[in-house]
Amino acid sequence: MRIPRNWIPYITNNIIENLLKKDMIEPMVSKEQLLQEAEQIILDELMVEDRLNEEIRELLKKYESEIERSKLDYRKLFEMTKQKLVKQRNLVL
Repeated sequence: MRIPRNWIPYITNNIIENLLKKDMIEPMVSKEQLLQEAEQIILDELMVEDRLNEEIRELLKKYESEIERSKLDYRKLFEMTKQKLVKQRNLVL
C-alpha cells in the first residue's frame, strides 16, 4: 500500500464529509457505519497491489531454483509477471 494505513480514516472522513456537504449522497445508514464501510472499501482497493505482489512472490518461489540456475533477473521476472497479471485481470493499480 502506497499510503500509510493510519491515513485511511482521515481520507475517508474528508470524502464522506464533502459528499454530504454537497448533497451528492443521502446516507441510508448511520454516518459511523457509512465511514466504516467506506474505509473498508478504500482499504481493499489500496491493498489490491499488495495482494498481487504477494501472489507473484509465491508463484516465483515455486521456480526459485530454476531462476537461480538460469541466472535470471528476479526483479525483471517479477515486473513482467505483474504486468501480465494486471492486464489479464484488468486491474487498476
